[in-house]
Amino acid sequence: RVRLMESGGGSVQAGGSLRLSCAVPKYTHMRLALAWFRQAPGKPRERVASMYTDGSSTYYANSVKGRFAISQDKASDTYTTYLQMNSLKPEDTASYYCAAGEYVADASLASEYRYWGQGTQVTVSS
Repeated sequence: RVRLMESGGGSVQAGGSLRLSCAVPKYTHMRLALAWFRQAPGKPRERVASMYTDGSSTYYANSVKGRFAISQDKASDTYTTYLQMNSLKPEDTASYYCAAGEYVADASLASEYRYWGQGTQVTVSS
């Protein structure tokens, strides 16, 4: 069983910054799609940012462009994906989930991702 380990959530005031991390085991030789989704109470899960492990196809939701940055580090047996979040706004408050998958045809769809982290709460106060 592949487990994604997230860390880095918390509570900040508007304008502050947080960095989320997610360790993804290298369970396949294929390139992986790595993504960060978020879900606020009563709202659908939405893709915030994504990229592939070969560095291609970086995506940001319009609501976070210019404020969030997705990146990755590669170790011998693990990919670590980061989501640097700057200039945080109260509307960024949500549970944030990292996701990974090797057969992702449409990276915008949560159903395309095979593995998920447990989620980490981000709360931004005004």
